[in-house]
Amino acid sequence: MPNLLVSLLSSATRATLDVVLPVHCIGCGRQDDIICPGCAPALSRLEAPVCDVCADPGVVGLCRDCRSLRSSSSLHLSGIRSPFLMEGLIREAILCFKYRNYRVAAPCLGRLMADYLSDNPLPGDVLLPVPLHSRKLRERGYNQAGLLASEVGKALGLPVEGKILRRNRNSAPQASTSDGNLRRANTSGAFACEGDLAGTACLLVDDVCTTGSTLNACAEAMVAAGASEVWALTLAREPLEFARAAN
Repeated sequence: MPNLLVSLLSSATRATLDVVLPVHCIGCGRQDDIICPGCAPALSRLEAPVCDVCADPGVVGLCRDCRSLRSSSSLHLSGIRSPFLMEGLIREAILCFKYRNYRVAAPCLGRLMADYLSDNPLPGDVLLPVPLHSRKLRERGYNQAGLLASEVGKALGLPVEGKILRRNRNSAPQASTSDGNLRRANTSGAFACEGDLAGTACLLVDDVCTTGSTLNACAEAMVAAGASEVWALTLAREPLEFARAAN
């Protein structure tokens, strides 16, 4: 109990500091946003060609993994889309946001996702953030995907369902698993739905896509709960060099 109390107090203190301290652009240092309007145009955009499903950079048609998943009827996602490559300023912003308690970055990063979705619409009646396991949520104090989904929902007037999708297993972080097959094994059966999604077109929201294994595992649970289709939107996609190494 004392350790839990210290953890809760620590999270509350960090959250308070997030609100009080001014936000500076990680690109130029200007007091504005984590990425100011002047630096935003320099962000690395994810450009075609990309895999039709998982958006793996540099792929025309379907990548090897998506072909394999489709042939084995294990592909549950309709597709994944991301505005940026996971490099440079956007990478630093995501790392600050995700691992350094910089939750004040959520409005800026969520707005970038909303702008992309507004210009590149995807099917989706409702937004569902990729959930954290309860233990990880207690440790971090917040779910970065949930904060992003909230900002996208507010900007575009879309409902957010943050409690339907649940993570059953506190599996190893995907960033520490470099092999694509291991990533799929790591997430297999890790998610479940606590609600009826019958006939609902769903849009999953997360910060980063590496191979798409986590998103596909979420989609499997959502389709089992009746979702008519599942697309995913992430802020960034790992670049080609990383994706090749992960596969």
